[in-house]
Amino acid sequence: MAAIAARRSRTGSIAWLVAVGIVLAALNLRTAVSSVGPVLDQVRDSLGMSAVTAGVLTTLPVLCFAAFGAVTPALSRRAGEHRLLVAALVLTGVGLLIRSMVDDAAVFLLASAVALAGGAIGNVLIPTLIKRHFPARPGPMTTLYSVGLAFGTMISAAATVPIQKAADGDWHVALGVWAALAAVAVIPWLALLRTEPERGSAAGIRPGDLLRNRLAWAMAGYFGSQSLIAYVIFGWFPQFLLDHGFTGEQTGTVMAIFAAVGIPTSLVVPALATRMRDQRPLILGFVAIYVIGFAGLMTGQAIVVWTLVLSLAMGSFPLALALLGLRTRTAEATAALSAFGQSAGYLIAGAGPLLVGLLYQVSGGWTLPFALLFVVVAAQAVTGWYVGADRVLDAVPDNDSHGPSRIDPGHLSQGRADRVVGSGRAGAAGGRPRSDRGPDPVPPTRPRLARPAGRHRSARRGPGGRLPDRCD
Repeated sequence: MAAIAARRSRTGSIAWLVAVGIVLAALNLRTAVSSVGPVLDQVRDSLGMSAVTAGVLTTLPVLCFAAFGAVTPALSRRAGEHRLLVAALVLTGVGLLIRSMVDDAAVFLLASAVALAGGAIGNVLIPTLIKRHFPARPGPMTTLYSVGLAFGTMISAAATVPIQKAADGDWHVALGVWAALAAVAVIPWLALLRTEPERGSAAGIRPGDLLRNRLAWAMAGYFGSQSLIAYVIFGWFPQFLLDHGFTGEQTGTVMAIFAAVGIPTSLVVPALATRMRDQRPLILGFVAIYVIGFAGLMTGQAIVVWTLVLSLAMGSFPLALALLGLRTRTAEATAALSAFGQSAGYLIAGAGPLLVGLLYQVSGGWTLPFALLFVVVAAQAVTGWYVGADRVLDAVPDNDSHGPSRIDPGHLSQGRADRVVGSGRAGAAGGRPRSDRGPDPVPPTRPRLARPAGRHRSARRGPGGRLPDRCD
């Protein structure tokens, strides 16, 4: 009994340490991006950046998030998840520190890329760690993660200029101070290096295996559409406010309120999504809020009110994070889906600010940019309808062996592209055991497919004839 109690105490301590580590890591994932914007003019003047170089700097986050996010599952298989997150936080801190000490534009860009690489790896790793360490309680942990992400973004954007003023106008200090936050975030993960989790049999899943999978592409489309809207709002909404008579100070206040409203939304949405078998009503609710908010802003009246309405729709971001775990059963599948969805999604999102800028320049107004946003919202509704349905993605074990598993692209590209193969336990975020309505196209040497229960429920019996447990 004493040994059991000691083991439970140790497990609980590790869970608390992982939770603290996830929150601290989340605070750092956007500091490399959000801290630069408030002092970008001073950085450009000090380093002699051309307009082209400044454009590269603003595009760099999307490119790094896409490129480094795609290779994160492969890196985690080699290094281990805890070790890789330590490396990611070190990269973030070192990159932030170096770029705060240089006076050369090229070195500044290179150091920024290093810091952003750390953030990109963390973007993919943290949903995986939540799935692995908290399979029965993904909602609360996704809530903590998304709140930490939102708070880190807001505080680094809001505090950079005051820090610069306190440092006699030195932007180097204002940007370098955020490296200290990354150093603090490393501490719990250093303590967790001895508890590196064992990787399951689905370790062979790779983002490339998902190229013919409908669920993966729908996830990329949903993630990309909501990220595109967010990038456009943070990049171009200040100009919209200025064009409608707001002062620079008023614009900053409105944007701060917009970001602040997203924090309570992040508290509620993941937990709510986890309690729902089908998240499509939630997805369509956010789509409706987007439409109402954009339509209200187009009138040019009561802009602050419509801004507050629109800020509620930004709950689609924590929902997208939650869906990465809800649509998979294993941590390995979560890693693959997260890498694919986020990498492809960020590439889609990166085109948004460029297209809006082009339409604004060509038309001299906001009608065409808003028309583009309505098209993106429609795409979000279509992809969200598919992603929000009660289905999961998982590995296909080869010949019922216990060796490495893989996604079967040929099978997954069929009409029921995202049906799950497996006989293990279904985690809370992964859904319940599923039954086929028609003949099973998979050879009998493989486990039978499972899909959401319709008018009845059925589950395959595990060893000894017992029904598999459920973690609801």
